[in-house]
Amino acid sequence: MELWQEMLRQSVDTGKDLVERFGFDEAAAKKLNSLFHIRINPYYLSLIRYPGDPIWKQCIPDVQELAEDGLPEDPLAEDSHSPVPSIVHRYPDRVLFLTTSQCSMYCRFCTRKRKVGDSSKINMKYIQDGLNYIASHPEIRDVILSGGDPLMLTDYLLERVLKGLRDIPHIQIIRLGTKMPCVLPQRITLKLTRMLKKYHPVYINTHFNHPWECTPEAKRACDMLADAGIPLGNQAVLMKGVNDEPDVMLELMRKLLTMRVRPYYLYQADITKGTDHFRTPVSKGLEIMDKLRGHTSGLAIPYYVIDAPGGGGKIPILPQYVLGRAGKNIILRNYKYEIFTYPDLEEEPVNHHPPVEKQFKRKNGKKKELIPDEVVGVK
Repeated sequence: MELWQEMLRQSVDTGKDLVERFGFDEAAAKKLNSLFHIRINPYYLSLIRYPGDPIWKQCIPDVQELAEDGLPEDPLAEDSHSPVPSIVHRYPDRVLFLTTSQCSMYCRFCTRKRKVGDSSKINMKYIQDGLNYIASHPEIRDVILSGGDPLMLTDYLLERVLKGLRDIPHIQIIRLGTKMPCVLPQRITLKLTRMLKKYHPVYINTHFNHPWECTPEAKRACDMLADAGIPLGNQAVLMKGVNDEPDVMLELMRKLLTMRVRPYYLYQADITKGTDHFRTPVSKGLEIMDKLRGHTSGLAIPYYVIDAPGGGGKIPILPQYVLGRAGKNIILRNYKYEIFTYPDLEEEPVNHHPPVEKQFKRKNGKKKELIPDEVVGVK
C-alpha cells in the first residue's frame, strides 16, 4: 500500500469522528454525514490553524448545510447534458469524463455533491460506456477527467482510462481535474508522473483556494508534475470567509506562480443546495479582480467567471475599464483609476466593397484598357 493510500485510511470520515474530535451534536453530525459524506485526510487536517479558519471552513461540515435554502442540487444542469452516466457533453468539442465518485477530501462547497461520494452514480463500470461515446463522436477533441478526483484511481486503473482515450484517433488533448496537489500532495509520485508522460499532451488543472494550502509538500507535488512536462492551471472558487479579501487572493495567485501553477479560473460560487453560506456578491469578485490587475503580473490574473445556471457555460466577468465614447475616441481608465483617451478607427460600412481596379494589357507596346468581366456581366 502506498503512503497516500495509508493516509486515506486514517481520514476523519464518520459522524462519530465529528462528535469525538470536533464536539458536534450527535444528531447533527449524523445528518451532515448522510447529506454529504465527510472525509478529511490527515495532511489536509494538519493545515487547520484554528477553528473556523479558511481551511476549516472548506473541510469541516457546518449545520448551515442543512438549511432549506431553495437552491438546486444540479445548478449547472449537468445531468441534462449527460448522454451516458460517465459523460457530461456541454460544449461542442470537449466532454467531462467522470471516472470516480471518490475524493481524498470532500469540499463542503462541492457543486457535484449530489453524486460525489456515491459510487452508485459515478463508477468505473461506466468507463467503457464513456469511451464508446467519445469514440463515436469525432467532434470531441478534448477530454477532461473528473469525478470525484481521477487521481483517486490507482496508477493501473488511471492508465487504462488514458490508454483508452489515446486509442481514439480524434482525441488531441487530455486534461485531469484534480485537487490532489493541494489536499493530498503525497499522491503525486515519480511512478505516477512517469506514467502520465506516456500520454502527452496531458494538462492538469488543480484547485488551491487559500495561500495556506501552498505548502512545501504542495510545491514538491507541483514541481514533479511540471518537471514531467505537464502544464498546470488552477481553478479557485471565491468563498465568503475563505478568500474573499483582495490581499488574500493576491498572495494566493503569487504563490501559485512560484509553484509553476498558472491561475486559470476564479469561479463565482455555484448556487448549489447547502452551500449558500459560501456565496459572495459578484461585486466582491469584481473588487478583487480590480485589485489584481496592474498590481501584479498578468500571469497571476485568472479569468473571473460565472458558470451560468442551467448549463449556459462559463461567462467571464470583468471590471469596467471602458468608460464611454467621445466622438470616435474611447475613454478608458487604468488600474490606478487614471483616465485615458484612445483614438479609435471608424468602422467601414458592412456592405462596402473597394472600387474595381482597371486592368491593362500590353499590345504592340501600348497599354490597352480592359473592362473587368464582372462589370459587363461575363460569367
